[in-house]
Amino acid sequence: MLNRLRIGVLPSGPRWAAQWQLRVDGEDVVAEAVGEGGRGPLAHEILPADGHSLLWATAGGRRVVLGEPECTGGCCGHLSVFVQRHGDIVEWSDWQVPAGEARPPAFHFDAGQYDAEVVRVSADRGRQADAGS
Repeated sequence: MLNRLRIGVLPSGPRWAAQWQLRVDGEDVVAEAVGEGGRGPLAHEILPADGHSLLWATAGGRRVVLGEPECTGGCCGHLSVFVQRHGDIVEWSDWQVPAGEARPPAFHFDAGQYDAEVVRVSADRGRQADAGS
């Protein structure tokens, strides 16, 4: 069974700017792995204004930092995942997690659904940038 990715926005708070919320099968994988007080990816980190999202899956793959604990990633480590395309499947695997946190399982997404979700939020990000100009 394939997993399903949904990306949403969490509003800015007292410590962090607006963040992307990454849900896999309805579960917020970043919040669960960085612990209370940690943060997920900021919009400019995974969906920069130039439109070249780090979430795009390629055959060569790449490591993407998705969050950090409250004490900062430099202290306790970052949450990161290796994102790679295998034909019609996008795989998130080889998780690295902050000290003391549980490692998420590998996820496998239908590449069409995954790409559509990244395009959707990239377009939203573009509209937000245009509105702010």
